[in-house]
Amino acid sequence: MSKNFALSAQDIRPLAEGHGGCIATDMITVHAKAVGYMVRETPVQAEDSGWCFMAGDETQEYMDDASHHGIYDVNTIANYCPDIIALLDTAAPCAFERNASGQLVPAPYQPPPD
Repeated sequence: MSKNFALSAQDIRPLAEGHGGCIATDMITVHAKAVGYMVRETPVQAEDSGWCFMAGDETQEYMDDASHHGIYDVNTIANYCPDIIALLDTAAPCAFERNASGQLVPAPYQPPPD
């Protein structure tokens, strides 16, 4: 299944290089929604940042469908939503969510279900 990304490869600029890979939902990369929730797990591989980026309104059913998310370089997601850049060096485990003022603020970290 081919995805129609909101940004083309030519649109991606070097904003946050060197952070490694991450998971992001299509709500961000296809539907161009801002990151509304971001969580960082302890990376298990050197090329993994541990970050997962979501719009924040994805249902569990949506998240359970692997076709709705993908693996990207963190720099790519920073191009979709530059306000994540200031938080990328936060140590795992951590979580941030967008508040009513539109800012990403610390959120209670919850480990993923087994």
